[in-house]
Amino acid sequence: MTDASSPYLKGPRIDPAPITGAETAAELIDGAFLAYNAGRLREACRLFTQRMLAGNGTVGMSLTGALTPAGLGMSTVIPLIEAGFVDWIVSTGANLYHDAHFALGFSMHTGRPQVDDVALREDGVVRIYDIFFDYRVLLRTDAFIRQISAGPDFQRMMSTAEYHYRLGGYLREREKALGLNRKSLLGVAHEYEVPVYTSSPGDSSIGMNVAELALAGYELRYDVSADVNETAAIVLEAKRDGGTSSVLIVGGGSPKNFVLQTEPQIQEVLGIDERGHDYYLQITDARPDTGGQSGATQAEAVSWGKVDPERLPDAVVAYLDSTVGLPLLACYALAKVPPRTPKRLYGRRAELMDRLRAGYAAARGSRDERARASKLAGEG
Repeated sequence: MTDASSPYLKGPRIDPAPITGAETAAELIDGAFLAYNAGRLREACRLFTQRMLAGNGTVGMSLTGALTPAGLGMSTVIPLIEAGFVDWIVSTGANLYHDAHFALGFSMHTGRPQVDDVALREDGVVRIYDIFFDYRVLLRTDAFIRQISAGPDFQRMMSTAEYHYRLGGYLREREKALGLNRKSLLGVAHEYEVPVYTSSPGDSSIGMNVAELALAGYELRYDVSADVNETAAIVLEAKRDGGTSSVLIVGGGSPKNFVLQTEPQIQEVLGIDERGHDYYLQITDARPDTGGQSGATQAEAVSWGKVDPERLPDAVVAYLDSTVGLPLLACYALAKVPPRTPKRLYGRRAELMDRLRAGYAAARGSRDERARASKLAGEG
């Protein structure tokens, strides 16, 4: 018996049906994920499907951790891209580098973490926790990246989105030549024109190989300012085009900050009137009390202007290992929401940048006018 008059007792009763083994993943989440971080994942799934993917919503995803070596690029991120559920991405370079192994026909193998790493080194095997692969995979992937990046169409400054788009095209062609089917996240992102940025382009084997080419006299350089402005332009367009801007944060780190800093770039730096991202969804195992970016809460993001304060009640953080939470979220969404028309934002970058420049010029003009008026008032 409960006191129905209490506002704290208005939530649904906990009275789940027994699990039979015949449930789909979506049915399991809806029926049995009722509390604690299971409850937060159910809230995340519903936020993603009912709000973030609704209407004209634009979804930016950030990726950290060694997800692609574990196969999550193929199993999870690619299906989300193909369904039109992810419109732009910020990833660590490591995820994109290891993603390339699969497109080149190289293999990664399951192993176990309790192993002698000295013995692995002597046997020419590299370990990522419980993933093993031949050291020559690194050398051959490096050689491919250097060969492609030394080509004439790469010899200039470009955003990381353009670099990854071009590299993704070559990876897709290599897949086709090898008879492989959609193994590379970058290959599919190229096909669907999903721009993929790296917040720290020098912090990966891709960046290391580009740096080697610089020593050899090649002219390829990353334009990090273009990355900052292009991502801000994507978010501004999402808000000005009658839609919403959402962030799906997988893990934390630098990519998390990069997708979120788009709003401070618009508001604080460019002076354009904005209120923050509409929807915030994060899957992380990082604690908030250490002060790190990975564990920083959605409420803290409001204080920076990164998240619209009026949307804060909708924000969700599920404290889970991303390799568990992300596939469940994707499975739920693919079961509940029909595919959306891809936004193909990569091909619209010039248009979006023109709108950002126009908004910046207008905001700067207003700011200069206010400064002149203030100066005249002081002189008077």
